[in-house]
Amino acid sequence: MSPEKIRFIRYPGGKQRILKHILPYLPFVNFNTKFVEPFVGGGALFFAYNPKKALLADINKELIDLYRGIRRYPQKVWEIYKSFPSTKKAYYEIRAIKFNQRDLAFKSARILYLNRTCFKGMWRHNAKGEFNIGYGGQDRRWVIGEEMLIEISRRLKHTSLKCCDFEDIIDSCQKDDLIFVDPPYRPGEREMVHDHYSFGKFCYSDHERLATVLKRASERGVKWIMTNSSHTDIISLFSENKVIQLPKGTGKKPGALTNHSGEVLIMNYTEES
Repeated sequence: MSPEKIRFIRYPGGKQRILKHILPYLPFVNFNTKFVEPFVGGGALFFAYNPKKALLADINKELIDLYRGIRRYPQKVWEIYKSFPSTKKAYYEIRAIKFNQRDLAFKSARILYLNRTCFKGMWRHNAKGEFNIGYGGQDRRWVIGEEMLIEISRRLKHTSLKCCDFEDIIDSCQKDDLIFVDPPYRPGEREMVHDHYSFGKFCYSDHERLATVLKRASERGVKWIMTNSSHTDIISLFSENKVIQLPKGTGKKPGALTNHSGEVLIMNYTEES
């Protein structure tokens, strides 16, 4: 299965459709290179890059459980997933299930089902940490299949999966590691608060903390590349790094692509290095 066909979850702000604008800037990797994503989301770059060693992380436990479940039990996840009814009533009943009271395969199948059938693939939680996106329909449910989950499981076999803050992940990286950083952001704006792209908030202070931890990584010889907003306050945090305007990116509407989106690539290396 080709990398471009591995799109198993819907993730507004995901990079699947703009991979061709990002991949040319990723450096050649050798046997010792570990690919690291502290904000894994839909994992589009991971599946396209197909590294031999990787560390994928996110602060969203449901998301990491989804990856863990598919890695360990792809067929079982598929069997549970396809057993869920195709009705609006069933969607809300499954959404109401306390995910931490079930086994890993069920938790993985449940969140995959909710993601594929909720409104526009949004990922938002209420104050209690419960997934609270409304019903969107069954149109995108059967785009995925058992074969895809088995392939995802195969690619995740030698990949570490962690649920933790980005700072812990980036601080653990060493020379020869390559980090792809895709934090929650709104194109052209300063911060992301209570939006469908993010799990919780990602404020300007988080961007400042991210800039600090990436500077520490640079001092250790770690290479990193990031997608982010082109807002001047964000760019000023990375004045020592190379900034490239993306010709196409995420628009203001969920899932929409547009020219001159207000997104940039920022990296701490040159393409020749």
